[in-house]
This record gives sequence, structure tokens and C-alpha cells, in this order.
Amino acid sequence: MYKLVAIDIDDTLINDDKEVTPATQRALEQAVAKGAVVTLATGRAYASAQAIARQTGLNVPIITYQGALVKNLLDEQVLYERYVPMDAAHKLFEYCIQNNLHLQTYIDDKLYAREENQKLIDYAALNKTKYYVEPDFAKLVARPTPKMLIIDEPDYLDEIAPVLRELLGESVHITKSKPNFLEIMHHEGTKGHALKFLAAHFGCALSECIAIGDSWNDHEMLEAAGLGVAMGNAIPALKEIADYVTASNNEDGVKLVIDKFILGQEA
Repeated sequence: MYKLVAIDIDDTLINDDKEVTPATQRALEQAVAKGAVVTLATGRAYASAQAIARQTGLNVPIITYQGALVKNLLDEQVLYERYVPMDAAHKLFEYCIQNNLHLQTYIDDKLYAREENQKLIDYAALNKTKYYVEPDFAKLVARPTPKMLIIDEPDYLDEIAPVLRELLGESVHITKSKPNFLEIMHHEGTKGHALKFLAAHFGCALSECIAIGDSWNDHEMLEAAGLGVAMGNAIPALKEIADYVTASNNEDGVKLVIDKFILGQEA
């Protein structure tokens, strides 16, 4: 019944050791062999996400930057792209300068910040990403970007998120991928929009899609998919809207979903 599976990467597909386990890898291969399209849907940049996709043997378009970029792994053709509106990008930049916030942007799949600090170093290490420092950050803000990201304390980000929604308006989508990461995309740069695009691209109905995630930035795709699955380690709010809750990312939760709903095997 299910023809397309979209899987978040961090704390979903990979365990806390940042690995895809052999058991989950086998399940992905079996799902593909059975004719299902298996794709990734992540807040990561394409450069970071594609490395994991290729390790797992996938050769389909993947959803990156929260849904702002869908790109083919085989020929790297861009299928779907939404940039942060220029006016919103400038307002966000000014707000971050005034409030001394750490802001990152992505230009041509490269990560930029205006100064090197521990937040940037830790983020780059977490995502195995190279970074570039550009003190004249204003010139970067004038260039198209799929995502801008603020790193700070979770409570503070919760406090400023509504302020930024008011400031930037409905042209942007603001979400958290991790407690310390506040991400700003085009309003159609969500995993839900990207999943709808990919379903149409592969000629399958949304009712034939499975979406698996752990964070609030996954909720749009869980709501769009016929079967929305929350990991055992997902935040409570995501579990509440999910159709099904699987085991955690350290207990091969993704494998169990594929076994049950794609391969028809009961645990």
C-alpha cells in the first residue's frame, strides 16, 4: 500500500552514535527491492545529507534544508527550490546584529557565519560540515539562501520566535530542528511541501506515503503523509499528532516501521 517513505536523519535514521545500523540498512535495501521509494527529509544542507544518503545506497531525490531544496542524488539536478525572501533575510540580519545573535546562512551549499565562535564550531562538528567566515555578512544576505539559522539557548529561542514571526511576516517558515537551532526558510520550504512535491513527482498519492521523524520540524510531513510516524525518542507534541509511534533511534525504530508497513513482517 505504501510507495514512498520519507525519513528524517538526526535522531531518526541515525542512532546516537551518528550511525545507520546494519539492521536498518538492510531494511532500507529490502524496501527499495520491494519497489518503495525511500528518501531522506532533513534540515541539513544537501552536502551533509547526501553523504549519508550515498552511504545508505539511496539514488533518489532527497529533501534538504527543511524542505527548501529537493535535489537528485544521481545527477544533482535541483527539482524543487525555495529561497528565503530577500526582504525577510535583510530584516533577520538586522535583528541579529542589533541583538548580538549568532546567525548562519547557506550560499551554494556552503555554510557561512560572520565570525568564528564555539556555536559555529560545534554545529559544523555535529553536521560534519566545513564552514566559512565572512565578516562582511551583509553581502551574503543579499544572495539567495534556502535557510538561515540562529543558534542560542532553547528558552531564549522560544521567546524570540514569535517576535521574528511578527517581524518577518507570512513569507517565511520558522521552526526548530533541535532545541538550540531556530531555522528560517521560505514559507513553502517545509518538509510537508517537499513531500507533496515528491509524491507528485513519483506519481503516488499522499495516502501512499510514510513520513518518519522525531522533532517539531517534522510535523508538516507527518501531517501530509498517509502514515505519520513518530520515533520513540520524539518530542511529546509530535507523538500526539502521529498515526503511529515506533521504537527509538537507538532501537532501530525506522527498521521496525519498514518491516511492519512495507515488508508486512510483524515484530
